[in-house]
Parts: sequence; C-alpha cells; structure tokens
Amino acid sequence: MTNDLNNVIHRSIEAWNEPDAARRLELVSRTWSDDGTYLDPLMAGTGHDEIAAMIAGAQQQFPEHRFELSFGPDAHNDRVRFAWRLFGQDGSAPVAAGVDFGTLSEDGRLRSVTGFLESPAA
Repeated sequence: MTNDLNNVIHRSIEAWNEPDAARRLELVSRTWSDDGTYLDPLMAGTGHDEIAAMIAGAQQQFPEHRFELSFGPDAHNDRVRFAWRLFGQDGSAPVAAGVDFGTLSEDGRLRSVTGFLESPAA
C-alpha cells in the first residue's frame, strides 16, 4: 500500500500544479474516485470535473505558484494524512501551508480529502 499511496499523493500534488486543463483532469481522474470529494475552508468540489475546476480556480488566484509535499503520506486502514506548502515564483518562502486528511476508496484512490490551512511559517 505504501508505494501505491505515495503515487496517489504525489499525483494529487502534481494535479494541483498542472496548468493544462486536460492533463489536470486526467490526473484528478487517476487520483480521486468517481464520487471523490475535496473540502477546505475556501473551496469544495465533488467528482472529477468539479475538483479539476476547483484546482484551476486556485491556480488563477495564485498564478505561477507551486505546491510541494512537506510531510507524508502517513496512513492506516483507509485513512491518510499529508502536508503541503505553496511557494511563490521566487520559491524562497511558502505563502501558504496546510494539512490534508483523507479516506481511500477500495481501489486506492482518494475518496475524500478535507484540508486544513496553517500558517506557512509553522
């Protein structure tokens, strides 16, 4: 499970960084179950199309920024957690950070992700 889980979480981060809409939707489809959900304090999406559109909205809000995995994934049973940071163009200091908690579907894709935002300095 660890290797597969690492691939899923890295693909999730890759989707958040993918500028091409078709490629981003393909990454989301490979990462989230068909009924997958994402929820954080600022946005929400259900299903591949909504999650991909939500990511596009975040990219418009933070153009040329990049997400990086900063912790994890850590998992047990069908639960997973991982942390990320968002860096601006110069990459010197994160402008945002968060911890995501999720559940996995039977096929190993993400069924749900709930994100919590943190201070980027944490």
